[in-house]
Amino acid sequence: MARKAVLLGSTGSIGVSTLDLFEASGAAVEILALTAGSNVALLAEQSLRWRPQIAVIADERLLPQLRQRLQYSGVQAAGGAGALAEAACMNADWVMAAIVGTAGLAPTLAAARSGAVVALANKESLVCAGPALLQAAKAAGGVVIPVDSEYSAIFQALAGEKPERVSRLILTASGGPFLNWTKAQMECATPVQAVAHPNWSMGAKISIDSATMMNKGLELIEAAYLFDTPAAQIEVLVHPQSIVHSLVEYVDGSTLAQLGLPDMRAPIAYAFAWPDRLDWPAPRLDLAAIGSLTFQAPDNDRFPAIGLARAAMSLGTGGPAALNAANEAAVTAFLDRRIGFLDIARTCEETLGIMDRKGQLAAAYGDPIARAVDIDAVARMTASTVIGALKSPVETGT
Repeated sequence: MARKAVLLGSTGSIGVSTLDLFEASGAAVEILALTAGSNVALLAEQSLRWRPQIAVIADERLLPQLRQRLQYSGVQAAGGAGALAEAACMNADWVMAAIVGTAGLAPTLAAARSGAVVALANKESLVCAGPALLQAAKAAGGVVIPVDSEYSAIFQALAGEKPERVSRLILTASGGPFLNWTKAQMECATPVQAVAHPNWSMGAKISIDSATMMNKGLELIEAAYLFDTPAAQIEVLVHPQSIVHSLVEYVDGSTLAQLGLPDMRAPIAYAFAWPDRLDWPAPRLDLAAIGSLTFQAPDNDRFPAIGLARAAMSLGTGGPAALNAANEAAVTAFLDRRIGFLDIARTCEETLGIMDRKGQLAAAYGDPIARAVDIDAVARMTASTVIGALKSPVETGT
């Protein structure tokens, strides 16, 4: 029987890769809903190809355009946050949660509460409300399967093993486009240079996070929640080839690694078919052709994001939510050329410090989602103030 699926964020890089995988594999799948933030043209094109019951555009102002493009197609068009949440909790077997940023928090939680298998590609959901999300899925009889290549690797390497047998989780990082740049060069880096990832084809926000290595900081937090592992037992290792996606070290000294070419369709395929595997025309790994795999420790001076993530976790559950929000604000400011590349980490560090001193990370909330939303809002306002005090690259002539 065809699996009923919902794609939250179908026009982003993960959503596009998911539909490409379905096409390439001939997977038995029935698309119930496709959703997008603002890309009306691509959402309409996908909807006309896959014929979901409903297509949702998050930006309600664009709903008339979507309706016009889907006229007479039989696909219902809807818009806004409410429609997004409704699509997330349709009677689906499998939900791809790939909405970038905190905008994905509410629909991802709705999907978890529906009891579906949630293929999680939205980092912010785990960073901001990981325990609540995982508890919601468990209570509803569902499961969360990570889609990021690093977590997929760990998930596979942990299969059938007892948690007490694990001594370390090791996340690998490509190092991004600035791995071998000096700090002085990074200070002058442009958005165009920062989004030019050497191995992966990703959206601008994710690419910038890779360049700062904030993606690894956020992944460290996610891994701690997802695999119920103390942050002290999670390490990051720079691996420029992006072939070894992560490793698990066991108490007997054995280390299991998952290898594969840098292609997001592979972890998506695993998440879709779990606990089985999907037969699809995947590109095959030729280690002889690759020749060598290299590894090195991250440079915490040039890439302080991993240390910031550990510091955020030490501040309690509010710390990661604040770090994530400050990073989103800083990345946007960098892409707009209002701050320099290294100012992204500076903004995050100062935001955490200010909120910690004011006691804004420790307030008690009954609802963890409301807590995450409130902390997110305060962190964005704080980060905005910090950003305003920094000199833009245009002002400094870089």
